[in-house]
Amino acid sequence: MNVPERMRAAVLHGKEDVRVETMPVPRPAAGELLLKIGAALTCGTDLKVFRRGYHAAMIKPPSVFGHECAGTVAAVGDGARFAPGDRVVVANSAPCGTCYFCARAQENLCEDLQFLNGAYAEYLRVPERFVRKNAYAVPAGLPFEHAAMTEPLACVVHGLDETAPKAGERVAVIGLGPIGLMFVALLRERGCRVAGVGRHAPRLDLARKLGAETVLEADANGAWMEQMRQGERLDVVIEATGLPEVWAQAIGLVRRGGRVNLFGGCPDGTTVALDTKRMHYDQITLFSSFHHRPADIQAALGAIARGTVKPADFITEEHALDALPGLFAEMLRTKRQVKACIRP
Repeated sequence: MNVPERMRAAVLHGKEDVRVETMPVPRPAAGELLLKIGAALTCGTDLKVFRRGYHAAMIKPPSVFGHECAGTVAAVGDGARFAPGDRVVVANSAPCGTCYFCARAQENLCEDLQFLNGAYAEYLRVPERFVRKNAYAVPAGLPFEHAAMTEPLACVVHGLDETAPKAGERVAVIGLGPIGLMFVALLRERGCRVAGVGRHAPRLDLARKLGAETVLEADANGAWMEQMRQGERLDVVIEATGLPEVWAQAIGLVRRGGRVNLFGGCPDGTTVALDTKRMHYDQITLFSSFHHRPADIQAALGAIARGTVKPADFITEEHALDALPGLFAEMLRTKRQVKACIRP
């Protein structure tokens, strides 16, 4: 494959400051590969990074950003396990494989977890550890934009493995952004009875399409909570907003002996007060799933390839790379999009 000398890429410079710039195309070193991006997807984490101007663990400006992508191998370094022309999806993290947590199949907590950004570009250099630990062939016929949804879906797979909802259980998902909607899809596939709570009509409509039997619009006065309490008991509650007050609401909604997954990450420094009497005497079990493991990436890619989850339900629009700065500004204002596909 003929690789050019220069490429276009979206560079984060600071708070709500993304610029599409021209820069040299990186060259792969030993064990690495150069991925020609076929599709990249917008993500709620990227939107938070755009709003805040940084992410302490994942990206420091100025830097090319974006982390959900798939594409074609354009070039490889010596010893890389892929070849030019291969279709590949790469996870946004790679564990060391040897630390205390990796030895216990908790690679998401790896003591040396490395992160990869740079999906909003024409080309992405994939470091050796990612190639070796967390890059996978895209099944034949699967569009790049569908394969690119593997990473966020893997986070949901991990959350469900931790919480273990069973067929027939009633599960509430609070927060119907892309992650919450993926929870709805996988919960229905497991045979759960799903209730969804969220805002913005397109997302509420999609929750119904994905199989939620009850969909409530969140309101400031908390009427949705009363509606939820008047319904059947909730075996499981998934919190997918990342708001401390909603963490507390989620714990208050689940039945005695139920499980709550506090999935949404809250801002640093925030705290939640717990009703200790309820936690103890009602035997509430709390989970707080973070990120994903390589096994979750493989499971998510398999679910997409089988059609268990249909990315076309989630990808609501498509844009060229130059539209990205304006698109993120609009997403902050309207939240009408579920996920957008970027074609570098």
